[in-house]
Amino acid sequence: MDNLVRELRGAAGLRQEDLARRVGVSRQTIISIENGRYNPSLELAWKLSRALGTTIEDLFHFPEGD
Repeated sequence: MDNLVRELRGAAGLRQEDLARRVGVSRQTIISIENGRYNPSLELAWKLSRALGTTIEDLFHFPEGD
């Protein structure tokens, strides 16, 4: 699953630490999500989308056919 977390976080002027604090996870979790090594739960995806001012659908892109 691809995502725009890094791009939108940067555009919002947030550090990884800032975003992690806002959504209640560790900085390492944000790093793993940004690098595509970890797919967040639905709850975390919702929190991330809210914190970044977008929708889950625009933040996370699922490959076609899956």
